Amino acid sequence: MSVDIATVKRVAHLARIAVSEEDAERMTGELNAILGFVEQLNEVDVANVEPMTSVTPMVMKKRQDAVTEGGRAADIVANAPSTDEHFFVVPKVVE
Repeated sequence: MSVDIATVKRVAHLARIAVSEEDAERMTGELNAILGFVEQLNEVDVANVEPMTSVTPMVMKKRQDAVTEGGRAADIVANAPSTDEHFFVVPKVVE
């Protein structure tokens, strides 16, 4: 894929960026170089490469998804200035 000046100007227009003629020519070369690098990356065989979360091998910390405490609604709202059936009562802020 190749980018020409018209494409650069169109993308700049869509992005609402002012681009001079001289900048458009420079950006054409830069974008073509970037696209050339991406095409090189497409040539790399990554079929047997596992996805990584870090550049150093490490085991992710995991914990069991279990309820450790519950049934303490009365304790939680004990210090609240106003409650109603184990819910906090707050002043209305939007009419």
